[in-house]
Amino acid sequence: MTQKLKIAIQKSGRLQEQSIKLLRECGFSFSGGFSKLKAEVDNFPAEILFLRDDDIPQYIEDNVADIGIIGENVFIEKQKAGDLILKLGFAKCRLSIAIPKSEEYNDSSTLNNKKIATSYPIIVQEFLNKEGVNAEIHEISGSVEIAPGIGLADAVCDIVSTGSTLLTNGLKEVETILKSEAILIASKNLESEKQELLDQLVFRINAVNAAKNNKYLLLNAPNDAIEEITKVLPGMKSPTVTPLQEEGWSSLHSVVNENDFWQKIDELKSLGAQGILVIPIEKMIL
Repeated sequence: MTQKLKIAIQKSGRLQEQSIKLLRECGFSFSGGFSKLKAEVDNFPAEILFLRDDDIPQYIEDNVADIGIIGENVFIEKQKAGDLILKLGFAKCRLSIAIPKSEEYNDSSTLNNKKIATSYPIIVQEFLNKEGVNAEIHEISGSVEIAPGIGLADAVCDIVSTGSTLLTNGLKEVETILKSEAILIASKNLESEKQELLDQLVFRINAVNAAKNNKYLLLNAPNDAIEEITKVLPGMKSPTVTPLQEEGWSSLHSVVNENDFWQKIDELKSLGAQGILVIPIEKMIL
């Protein structure tokens, strides 16, 4: 009987939607499950488990789930057995210390003898030890940002995406102690058949992410500019050059990294490129 890869993702919260989107982009077809514990994948030997984010590392350690998509911050805080397989590039955030806006902050020594409320006591304690700061940690779950306002703590350490929640509660971000994003983790005890399935999934994820970071570019250019344009557009190996019906002109096809996109466009226009088309790439197999 073919084994199924058990994939744990967040039951609800900021990671769920993007995790589901990634799996669908990898070609996984499944339905339902969002109000249940699991969903079967129709076209791949896998099933998806919908679990609490904080519980996923424990399920991985206990081999109840084979792999999981969680926040890097949770993986580090829980300190459960598991391997970090891949950083996924979405759900980026930071774990930061914040204090009341009315107070001054010079450096980490400002936290000496303070009370810090957080849901991440292990990460915070490691930061304090590294900085040589003696502070008291109050571990609480949820609504960390209200702790200073009700007199429970002098500062907080919590996940920050935009910072708007901190501002709403009269706090200001003063120290970032960890940058986090969604990651793919796996059990340390995967059987060979499940390892092969994981390798297939990682291959698909890399193809999806490579496509997101690149654009497919088509343009027309005079033949005497092709050599210089080719230097600007090396592509995956080199641009594809196809003669046009109009004498002295060719069409060039290439791939451009998202980070270099606008700079490349300006260079191409200055070299005489015309009719530049930019097309999203769905998958990119390297």
